[in-house]
Amino acid sequence: MNALPQNVAVLFADISGSTALYDKLGNEQALQLVTHTLEILTREMGTRQGTLVKTIGDEIMCIFPDVTSAVEAARAMQQKIEQQCPGGSEHPIYVRIGLHYGEAILEGGDVYGDTVNIAARITAITRARQIMTTQAVVDMLPEKLRIQARPVMRTEFHGKVEATDVFQIAWEEEDMTRTRVGMSAFRKPAGTRNELVLRYQQQVVTLSETRKSIVLGRGDDCDMVICNSLASRQHARIEYSYGKFLLIDHSVNGTFICFSDNQVILVSHQQIVLHGAGTLSLGQHFSESPTEVIEYILQ
Repeated sequence: MNALPQNVAVLFADISGSTALYDKLGNEQALQLVTHTLEILTREMGTRQGTLVKTIGDEIMCIFPDVTSAVEAARAMQQKIEQQCPGGSEHPIYVRIGLHYGEAILEGGDVYGDTVNIAARITAITRARQIMTTQAVVDMLPEKLRIQARPVMRTEFHGKVEATDVFQIAWEEEDMTRTRVGMSAFRKPAGTRNELVLRYQQQVVTLSETRKSIVLGRGDDCDMVICNSLASRQHARIEYSYGKFLLIDHSVNGTFICFSDNQVILVSHQQIVLHGAGTLSLGQHFSESPTEVIEYILQ
């Protein structure tokens, strides 16, 4: 029996410029900082009736029963990141948040439908330290929160006939002037990270909107079978989700990633956003000169 649609507020909270953090801090320290920041966001979500749907690398996706809870959570997330400054003054962390309200299908621990897609697209055009939302959300807010919203643009989304009004929600006194210009350096460029090419021996697989996932491992049922006794049968999955390519490790020995700057990180029962180019080794450290490696590049 198919699940019935429900009205929910869908919110994405994304760490802006996380790729730059990996470049500056190294992969292990950056991953710890990203994880800590997501924990702060998740705690604020939980105190306002929010439900975590999934973590997407450097981003959380969550739902709320009403728009008031969602907007209050979004403002609290920004305020808490500002107060706690998880990266310190040397490596400031900025978050961008987008949300939309409408019908969605809640099934199998995930959420589907146009409401999710619009919330994700709103987040994609949001800049660091901003909260952006739609007319549908603003219309349902109580007066004390509605006065914090101001229209900033009209935009068209793929598959929608009519343009959508986009609003910015203020969360601090300086917000209305400070974010008017925005922090464009932390805005994700349009059209980037839309294709991931993986190469193992003679096999080449491309992930994109068309093909969204691949399973790596030594099991014959894997999409890419890796001939390595240290690899688990279903070792890891790589999936395309809301503009990011995530590596999710399910293995016993972990997945080693060697990025283009020769930094190596171990991912064990974790997920990480793949960026740039690099090499994957299933269960075997690069210091042991593994021969069964997978090369990847984003393009």
